[in-house]
Amino acid sequence: MAVQQNKLPELDIDPFSTEFLTDPYPFHAQMRDAGPVVWLPKYEIYAMARFDEVDASLRDWETYSSAAGGGLTNFNKEEPWRKPSIILEADPPLHTRTRGVLNKILNRAAIEKLRAGFETIADEVVEQIVQKGTFDGIKELAEVFPLRVFPDAVGLRKDGRENLLPYGNMAFNAFGPRNALFEESFKKANEVMGWILAQCSRDALSPEGFGAQIYAAADDGDISEEEAGLLVRSLLTAGLDTTVYGIANALFSFASFPDQWQVLRNDPKLIRGAFDEVIRLQSPVQTFFRTTTRDVDVDGITIPKNNKVILFLASGNRDPRKWENPDEFDIQRRAVGHVGFGAGIHICVGQMIARLESEVILNALLKRVRHIEFNGSPERKLNNTLRGFNSLPLKIFE
Repeated sequence: MAVQQNKLPELDIDPFSTEFLTDPYPFHAQMRDAGPVVWLPKYEIYAMARFDEVDASLRDWETYSSAAGGGLTNFNKEEPWRKPSIILEADPPLHTRTRGVLNKILNRAAIEKLRAGFETIADEVVEQIVQKGTFDGIKELAEVFPLRVFPDAVGLRKDGRENLLPYGNMAFNAFGPRNALFEESFKKANEVMGWILAQCSRDALSPEGFGAQIYAAADDGDISEEEAGLLVRSLLTAGLDTTVYGIANALFSFASFPDQWQVLRNDPKLIRGAFDEVIRLQSPVQTFFRTTTRDVDVDGITIPKNNKVILFLASGNRDPRKWENPDEFDIQRRAVGHVGFGAGIHICVGQMIARLESEVILNALLKRVRHIEFNGSPERKLNNTLRGFNSLPLKIFE
């Protein structure tokens, strides 16, 4: 592939290497300092790591398309590993139609109806860890709470829910290359995918959940029966893992900056902004790809048509050109405008559910917990797209 080298910095960086995924922040700084666009020769892709370019690209769907895949694979040239998402990997007019269905179902009033039930379960989960004093923030809270409330909201049956997290791990690894992380996560693909696809059918869903409402939209003629199944699958992909990672990263942030827990205890009204600051500083979704639909000029550099561009959301969220003291956790910061949930027409459709879950679980903790600290070394969970933990040993004090 002929690559324009005029003013285009080339960096020997592998954003899917163990070294990078373990500690991406020095690499982010290197890319930001190199320029608004850099070339990563290992994968023959363009990269943007500064906030302004990341944000602008996310908003310009006509130039930076999602329809050719949100990952490294270019659907214009290669077959995807599954049928593409008709939300995440679609552009208008298809995206307008399918997003409209989900927006009507996942409206603020519908989300608020879930609050009381979520609060009851959050209190139960927090009571269990308070009784113990020490716990694993991942296995005993960040995974437990969303796995209890979110599948019920969708209308999934009780058995087999253990397949949801492995499926999400597969899906987000698949946005990267076919590396060891991808291969390991796909070892039980047939079993996991079989269960997931079975849950996306009309007959498998309870009549009162979001899944049934999606099929009702098919009955109304807004989408087809097949599209309804794909939208349910999209909810299962995007609605759980990112919330698990977000809650875990909140626990990590407050244990790392214990003074901020005291700030929140003194003013619980900061809770919503605190979650935005978590997502900014410890972005669960680190990267997404776009594909250029035309030759596009970025600061004098031409990115040719039909080229993959990797957008480092997490890097933009720590760009000192945008944020003051970007590596500090400050829940009084106005973090609105971060790109942790994306931006533009593809901004995370399930973010209101994620926000509700985080608000509810943090409120439950605020009622019972005076102080949070580490009780051992956190163990990172490497994924080609997500950043979080396998284990998060914590100690809490009433």
